[in-house]
This record gives sequence, C-alpha cells and structure tokens, in this order.
Amino acid sequence: MANKAKPVSLIGAPTDIGAGTRGASMGPEALRVAGLPQALAARGLDVVDRGNLAGPLNPWQPPHDGYRHLAEVVAWNRVLMEAELAELEAGRMPILMGGDHCLGIGSISAVARHCRARGRKLRVFWLDAHADFNTAEISPSGNIHGMPVACLCGHGPQELTSLSGAVPAIAADAVRQIGIRSVDPAEKRLVHDVGLEIYDMRYIDEHGMRRAMEQALDGLDGNSHLHVSFDVDFLDPSIAPAVGTTVPGGPGYREAQLCMEMIADSGHADSLDIMELNPALDEHNRTAELVVDLVESLFGKSTLMRA
Repeated sequence: MANKAKPVSLIGAPTDIGAGTRGASMGPEALRVAGLPQALAARGLDVVDRGNLAGPLNPWQPPHDGYRHLAEVVAWNRVLMEAELAELEAGRMPILMGGDHCLGIGSISAVARHCRARGRKLRVFWLDAHADFNTAEISPSGNIHGMPVACLCGHGPQELTSLSGAVPAIAADAVRQIGIRSVDPAEKRLVHDVGLEIYDMRYIDEHGMRRAMEQALDGLDGNSHLHVSFDVDFLDPSIAPAVGTTVPGGPGYREAQLCMEMIADSGHADSLDIMELNPALDEHNRTAELVVDLVESLFGKSTLMRA
C-alpha cells in the first residue's frame, strides 16, 4: 500500500490567501463532508483529523511589489510547516487539505527539512494544470498560488524561499510535473532554464499516462520520500469543475485513476497535498467526492486484488 501502513494525519488549511478566486478556504470541510476520513479509515488506516489550522484572514488587496498578500501567505505557510513537521517527526503521514496551492511552499518545506535531517531523497510529484513557476517579475497577477514551485526552487521572496532552513528547499531535479497544460509566456523560459521535468498533456496524449508515470517514478528506492501535491485543476474540468483556475484538456477519470494507482503500486508515497478544491464552484460536492475516490486509489483501492 502506498503509505506503508503509516498512520495518517489530516490537516486542514482553510485559506484562499494566495488565490485569485475566493472559495478554496472551504475545501477542507468539503473533503470532510465527502467522507475523506471515513474512506481512509475503511482502508484499515489509523486516521486522525487534526482539525483546521488558523491564520490571517484574506484581506483581498491588490499586489504590492509584485505579490498579493505576501505577509499573510508567509504566516500561513509557517504555521503549516510546523504542523506538518510535527506529524512527520512522529512517524505519521500528513495529508494537507487545502486551501490554495501557495500552501505547497510550507508543506514541501516541511518535507524537505525532514528528509535532509534523515538523509532521505525527496521527490515531488506536482499534479497540476499549471507549472506554478512564476515570480513577482513575470507573474501577470501577483497571486502566490502561481509561484510555489519557483519559491521552493529558490526563486522568490526570502521569507518563502528560506522557510525550510535551506535555499533552495528542493532542487529542480527533484520535481516531476504531470498534467501541465497552462504556462505563462515568461514562465515558459524560466521553466526551461531551470530544467524542470514536465510530462505535459501533449506528452500524455502521445505516450499515455502509463509511460509518463513509469518515467516519473523511475529511480525511487527504499530511501526515497515521495510527496504528492495534487491540485484539483490537474483534472479535466468536465469531471472536476470545482476549481477557480479550470483549464480544458486535462486527464479524464481513468487517466487520473491510473496515475494514482501507479503511485500506490510504487509504495513510496509518504505525504500528500490536496489543493484548490473550491466548493463554491462545485455541483452538489461532486468534485470533492471524486477527489476522495482518487485518494482512495492512491492508498491502494483497486478493482481486483493485484499481486
């Protein structure tokens, strides 16, 4: 099973502080209503819901020096990093229920710090429609949910790039981006220059999800920690409408299931983010229910018993 039977801790981060659309702050509760804790417990896991973290309210202000709500984003990510680090050090698997994707900075900073202290190799799967590698200089909006991968790789404000205690928190070659289909013009150059490994939708169309996942998983071993950062806009909006940044042409249901099933089969996933679920844009919570279904697959649910 993907989590090696580790006990699981759910952490809610109810904020849309880094986003351009309100509503992701309701994501944690939508996942609870859709039955995420019960679904994981039904798989035989020890599940504890730690409740919701507290942080600054969203002031809904325009950008300042290229960033929207930088001080508030820093505060949320600091609180989150400490909470996730405590779970990792206790031998538990943290599952972050977001919240917008700027929180990936705090979540992955915690994992990076934990891995450095234990000499483990970190790999990050970034399941997303967007590369999230903008900076203040090139971002068209100043929304920090479009910048977390850049910040983790050392490109951004010092308050965020140094959160893990090292700059960069992760090397670009630790990242595998899957499902990408929207990259801003100046962002394309930066992504190219740093050498991110990206399996965009054209690659998936041409070679299939299986081949993309085989390559993304290649090289993981018993000393590897795999962190999965799952932005709900990774999915095609026809099956997952509840995100503020929908991009047509994403993975359908079976492609997404195969992605999760292959992660489960690898046995390496040790931490998980569920990001950008916006129930204000949903239809009877169906996107949240789909996400719970996919997370179950990440934890080993399959149609048949497999050797």
